[in-house]
Amino acid sequence: MTNTPATSAAPASDTPCVQTQQHDGVFVITINRPKVRNAIDGATARALGAALDELDARGDLAVGVLTGAGGAFSAGMDLKAYAAGDSPVLPGRGFAGLTRARPRTPLIAAVEGWAIGGGTEMALACDLIVAAQDAVFGLFEVTHGLVPAEGGIVRLTERIPRSIAMELLLTGSPLTAVRAEELGLVNHLTQPGEAVNHAVELATRIARNAPLAVAAIKRAVTERTAFGDQEAFLQQDRIVAPVLTSEDAREGARAFAEKRTPRWQGH
Repeated sequence: MTNTPATSAAPASDTPCVQTQQHDGVFVITINRPKVRNAIDGATARALGAALDELDARGDLAVGVLTGAGGAFSAGMDLKAYAAGDSPVLPGRGFAGLTRARPRTPLIAAVEGWAIGGGTEMALACDLIVAAQDAVFGLFEVTHGLVPAEGGIVRLTERIPRSIAMELLLTGSPLTAVRAEELGLVNHLTQPGEAVNHAVELATRIARNAPLAVAAIKRAVTERTAFGDQEAFLQQDRIVAPVLTSEDAREGARAFAEKRTPRWQGH
């Protein structure tokens, strides 16, 4: 996997707060603040936003993997930085430059250790979650007189049964990765220390597929606003019609008939 210069607003003498690597169309974005369990300050939020912009802008990148260094995903907001007036919420993009953004490229969260508060909300903003068996999620805001307004309320009730989501939101109880997998929130469980490797393997499987089709599926799911089937199909069809008439669609059929690997062109 090739290292690329980290995107960071930190001074040049400091260790980059966000690091990126790429390999075979997969872009791994690592929050690199292990001494504070990868808590998010303003510089880190801006660096993450820039990394996500790079992921969407580059045609050679098909899938992103978001993770944290040092055995933790993220402890959420850096409270010391926030108390000093440094906000990790970016205008129009939300917490960490992610929770209210709409990345066009599929994004997988690779969770080790704690994903607390904003850390859970960052994972919820991803399309898929791979987690170590000993990882723990948690939205503890209610115990501090706050609410998880950066996706905890909006997304958790969509990803797991509403009654269970409500219990977690109202009590502030932790959610183990094992239980999260049982509820369908976590796609895959791994041994501790293996979440990133498994997420990259999953991302590579996605990256092998036709880029137009992958992008259209992500967009159709993300942008669905219609509730009835008829309107939902109309909305979907506007997005996928160019894919079905693309050269890649014809190449997929030819490759199947000829029993060979497709050669995707992205058009």
